Amino acid sequence: MNKSIISVAQESKSWPFEEARKILKRLEKSGSNSAVFETGYGASGLPHIGTFGEVARTSMVRHALKVLDKSIETKLICFSDDMDALRKIPDNILNSEILSENLEKPLSDIPDPYNKFSSFADHNNNLLKEFLDQFGFEYEFASATDYYKNGNFDETLSKILENYEAIINIILPTIGEERKKTYSPFLPICPDTGQVLLAKVLDYNTKEKSILYEHPNTQEEKETSILGGKCKLQWKADWAMRWVALDVDYEMAGKDLIESVTLSGKICKAIGGFAPVGFNYELFFDEKGEKISKSKGNGISIDDWLKFASKESLILYMYQNPRRAKKLTFDVIPKAVDEYQSFSEKYPNQEVKDQLSNPVFHIHDGNPIIIESPVTFSLILNLVSASQASSKEVIWGFIKGYFDDISEEATQYIDQLVVFALEYYKDFVLPTKKYRKPEKQEIEYLKTLKENLLEMENETDPEKIQTIIYDIGMNSHFDSLKDWFSALYEILLGQTQGPRLGSFIILYGVKEVIDLIDKAIEGKL
Repeated sequence: MNKSIISVAQESKSWPFEEARKILKRLEKSGSNSAVFETGYGASGLPHIGTFGEVARTSMVRHALKVLDKSIETKLICFSDDMDALRKIPDNILNSEILSENLEKPLSDIPDPYNKFSSFADHNNNLLKEFLDQFGFEYEFASATDYYKNGNFDETLSKILENYEAIINIILPTIGEERKKTYSPFLPICPDTGQVLLAKVLDYNTKEKSILYEHPNTQEEKETSILGGKCKLQWKADWAMRWVALDVDYEMAGKDLIESVTLSGKICKAIGGFAPVGFNYELFFDEKGEKISKSKGNGISIDDWLKFASKESLILYMYQNPRRAKKLTFDVIPKAVDEYQSFSEKYPNQEVKDQLSNPVFHIHDGNPIIIESPVTFSLILNLVSASQASSKEVIWGFIKGYFDDISEEATQYIDQLVVFALEYYKDFVLPTKKYRKPEKQEIEYLKTLKENLLEMENETDPEKIQTIIYDIGMNSHFDSLKDWFSALYEILLGQTQGPRLGSFIILYGVKEVIDLIDKAIEGKL
């Protein structure tokens, strides 16, 4: 790694480098030369875009650490909590009666409702791995069921038992009076029903590694080992146990888990471990302002996004402002696509300091793909909207009519944008498209615009056309230029927002825009 890049990275204010420097301090204190990153996945529902975001962001921090010190060995563990009990039925699962019949059992012991895999957990785990693999993430998958049953956690489970009272004292002040009566960090697995029991622990034996509990259904006293998958832990204790057992150095979590991170950190310390470093990111919300949830299946899925935009634009959206709450709805896609293109175009001419703060550096692990395209996704989308085209050939006709020297790389990139734009228009623009009839004064402005355009049929400079539109707006009755441009979008394009009109008119064609104006005046749009 270039020394100048390392020195700049040591001062960079981009959040992946800020996080990586926290890990370096931790490793310096422990004397370790390896770092373990972890992300957690709740296998009770289908993987969603929030899960992807956590892996994407963690991978960026992992790469930033390698930039700072390439000698550090790193690995990312994607851990599935697939031994958790299914306490409620997700809203977006087919054949949910299979789940209803197996409530309270570990996810890995419930049949797959889709009849494709060995269990419900196995089905969801495979979906998780599939969509992480398509993005090329480097990770190790880990299953809670495997780790519990194979004895990988036995040593740390013993530490939990040995520090039982200390852990109880950490948790009890944070829960309600009713729950305090039966709370235990250990959840025995019923040997008869296979259910994960919320049982009252009557006694424990550190020598035998066992607990004595009261069965919540029969009130019988039963004894069971805590090892080998015969018990699992309540999740705050489970999280802490996992940090210690896997030597986790870094894990980020949603803002809704701040209290849980704190409590798990205290448990971690109680059993002789050190909680990982990390930060709490803000959550994604759907169009109703509700938190994206894997059980509800609300918000955008990975497949949804990739139908309308590139994977790079999705990763960009994950990179930007992770500590700020953001909506995750379809209307954010066009902006994300164009911002990715803009960042890519800027990168080659930036100084190292700015390159390391450019999202494309982190999206592509320091080797960004440079895009040089004469058109943006938004502009193509507006071409589709204005022409109401349903084929690539129509849109390419406009583009090639103005740009006659497009590189092969740009052609491939633009072709992809055209495909995305056609899909996006069909699903989101066309259903809401509504042309507004111009008012009397607006008709006069449109006639003035038409007269000017008739004298500019061979014009190739979009700024000259933009200036004409600007001047008409300045001399209009509108309170602001924004209102004037909004009126043009509503009247000529049937939408509330639109492109920079000078560029759009050149690309779409002056004659074609004049035709739009005539139809608008005649009320034929």
